[in-house]
Amino acid sequence: MTRPRLPLHPGGAPVPPLALGSWNTWDRMPHAEAVRMIERAVALDAGFFDVAYYNMGPHAENSTTDIRFGHALRESGVARSDIVLCGKLWLWDWPNQGFRAQLMESLDRAGLDRFDTLVVGDYLDAPDMSRLVADVNELIADGLVDSWGINNWRIAQTREALSEAQRRGLAGPGFAQLKYGIARRSMAEGDAYGPLFADGTLALQASDVFEGGILATGRQPQRKIGADVGGIRERIAAIFPEVARIAAEFSVTPAALGIAFCLTHPATASVLFGASRIEQLEQNHAALALVRDHGDDLRAALAGLWVDRDVRADGVW
Repeated sequence: MTRPRLPLHPGGAPVPPLALGSWNTWDRMPHAEAVRMIERAVALDAGFFDVAYYNMGPHAENSTTDIRFGHALRESGVARSDIVLCGKLWLWDWPNQGFRAQLMESLDRAGLDRFDTLVVGDYLDAPDMSRLVADVNELIADGLVDSWGINNWRIAQTREALSEAQRRGLAGPGFAQLKYGIARRSMAEGDAYGPLFADGTLALQASDVFEGGILATGRQPQRKIGADVGGIRERIAAIFPEVARIAAEFSVTPAALGIAFCLTHPATASVLFGASRIEQLEQNHAALALVRDHGDDLRAALAGLWVDRDVRADGVW
């Protein structure tokens, strides 16, 4: 391994620094290739799998991805103890569709009995935090999951969850899965989340690192991708030639450069990305050696490509 592992939550076990997402991935490759992808991921310190439940809301078109992943995992023969599995709970229809029902269906579809951790997704209206914290902790008490984090929450709700959990002696969120990358840094590095990362309250899981692929290939995405906070994607696309130039200087792909940048943040426990070909995974693995050998130089080389300095950094969407 070329980069020390860090825990995803305070007091937790260290996790692989590279994490494979499931949105538009497992359904884009043949079953045999998915099996090989899982095996190769474990070998390359990417044995962290986000197994999101895509059976509702705007991502319902990916509704078979957890089933496909589960079949491939069982056939791979990879030991459960050698991987980290992260589930996801959605707030679009909560509490009408409770967390337990979501989690159990996701586990059943993937053929699993538990997750190591889970992410509670974003929301339109601020949720009932007392109930949310209690509902998640019931899953922890029942041994269905060990810890939890949040996905692109506004900072006010994140702090409310931390405060509520502390007040009641319950487990609060241990990490924040945030949009973070070469161009979009304000949420993770600004005054909102920055202090929580600096003092160790939260770990960071970087997501949407490539802005839907723009910063990996220079091409506009041909599929649904995450929200464009602040409406800056055109400005982000404009910096790709410079990203590609710097990547070539370091002898890596633009994708590996983007992952390596995220790993230079001291609070980053893992970087979540999609890979539909083993070749992509192997190229992205070069990020670990790049951070080890050139971390400071890398961050300095990319300092001028921060695009969202003028976008609110409190997580307001």
